[in-house]
Amino acid sequence: MIVIENVTVATVDADGTEYADGHVVVGDDGRIAAVGAGGAGLQPGSPRRVDGTGCLVTPGLINTHHHLYQWVTRGLAQDDNLFGWLTTLYPIWGRIDAEVVGAAAGAGLGWLALSGCTTSMDHHYVFPRDGGDVLAAEIEAARQIGLRFHPTRGSMDLGRSSGGLPPDHVVEETDAALAATEAAIDRWHDPAPESMLRIGVSPCSPFSVTRRLMSEAAELARRKGVRLHTHLAETDDEEDFCREQFGCTPVEYAEQLGWLGEDVWLAHGVHLDDKAVARLGATGTGVAHCPSSNARLGAGLARVRDLLDAGAPVGLGVDGSASQEAAHLGEELRQALYVARLRGGPTALSARESLRLGTMGGARCLGRADDIGSIEVGKLADLVLWRLDGLGHDGIDDKVAALVLGPAAPVELALVGGRPVVERGELVNADAHTLTLRARRAHRRLLDGA
Repeated sequence: MIVIENVTVATVDADGTEYADGHVVVGDDGRIAAVGAGGAGLQPGSPRRVDGTGCLVTPGLINTHHHLYQWVTRGLAQDDNLFGWLTTLYPIWGRIDAEVVGAAAGAGLGWLALSGCTTSMDHHYVFPRDGGDVLAAEIEAARQIGLRFHPTRGSMDLGRSSGGLPPDHVVEETDAALAATEAAIDRWHDPAPESMLRIGVSPCSPFSVTRRLMSEAAELARRKGVRLHTHLAETDDEEDFCREQFGCTPVEYAEQLGWLGEDVWLAHGVHLDDKAVARLGATGTGVAHCPSSNARLGAGLARVRDLLDAGAPVGLGVDGSASQEAAHLGEELRQALYVARLRGGPTALSARESLRLGTMGGARCLGRADDIGSIEVGKLADLVLWRLDGLGHDGIDDKVAALVLGPAAPVELALVGGRPVVERGELVNADAHTLTLRARRAHRRLLDGA
């Protein structure tokens, strides 16, 4: 049992309940046993007591879009748009293998944990023929760091010779991709409420996947009872591609193929007209908002306020580290607020709405709203204790505003299912220096051979 006391609590429950001086009790079962104002009082046994003076406790942040393998290709194609950036990097990514992916995932997930993330997905869609079991490599990395993990088995079958963007040597044959996806679900997916590992189905994008793969992937996911994810409406180039190839917008194309619904969340959703926003809201289709990546690639400002008002679930994602080198999920809270206000003015998104994007919004996108995303009795104890009493946050009395608007806050304690994964700004289950060295070697091997 862990008792956190003398702490400001932002529960992010349906009512937005907060306690300026409160407590959270974590039971031995890894679930939240109590939350409220004042002290926790006497608790049975000999609980670990954590003094949260000067801190804010929130639900753990949830990362809804990432490409972990990209950690070892950061800093390249710095001034390209999406299509140019992809064209530059695909030849390098075509050389990844399980060793590289394991090193990249360890570094990326370790950094995410240090940024306040307790649950992350990953969208992996590059499977070189001689690359080994890259999905197993990142799953092992998540197990080591201790994060709740939702990797998605991605795929590409539309190479350049057939009108797609990726080079032919990094795409798969359609039947092989579908078979491998089903095998990954059968091997890894755990649907239990307390699951640490769930698999999703995620063909890459309309410009790298055939119509057949998109539609049959949706059928596979629904037959297996898992979630669907893909890139959609990220750039004007993608809009032009869909209109030229399919005679419709990206969202219209997705709907034709059965890709709208409460079991779907889409990465980016930047270029959406009013009709598309309404359809996403009406169907409960989620959006992974990646503000820093969209800014890095000059993709545009997503219509987050409009999506929320339409009823669409919206979560936050850091996106692949090669298009968002900071990859710090805590900082995406501020970036999301800034992007919304650049588009819609100073009332377009509040600090508390931004925190909700990073917690309950992400839980809804991943289908975990009943398990995580808020601090409520009975939910899994995925919590972050942020230290907000240092120089960078001093004088910001509203601690939620301090977290969102202030500099990146140090993580005093991060729990996943009640188990510590970060304490006093250090990883509990892995050594950051070792992760760094391993990722550095993978980076050099890839670039030296490119």
